[in-house]
Amino acid sequence: MFSCITERNTLFWRSEVPVASPLTLRLDEKTRQQIARIARRKRLSTSEVIRQAIEVWAEGQEPVAAPFELVSDLLGVVRGGNPGRSEQAGRRFTKLLKNRRSPG
Repeated sequence: MFSCITERNTLFWRSEVPVASPLTLRLDEKTRQQIARIARRKRLSTSEVIRQAIEVWAEGQEPVAAPFELVSDLLGVVRGGNPGRSEQAGRRFTKLLKNRRSPG
């Protein structure tokens, strides 16, 4: 027989592995039916569908990483072309604009 100790709404079995505590959620009928359809289609429990949805939502609430961190895995993966294209880009852009304005 298992024994449990309640500690701040978290149950611990003898193995000291945390067991999820229950949560009551009030849903309108349309949302409840939609979740039930998704659960059947994915062959998951309704609770698992709700857990996954909350997890995705919670991750979206975390602070966004710096732009460099978001693309760091993409930097340096493309090869080819002129590697000096970004050198003196401002001067070359100014020259391009002047050439467009000049007649001839």
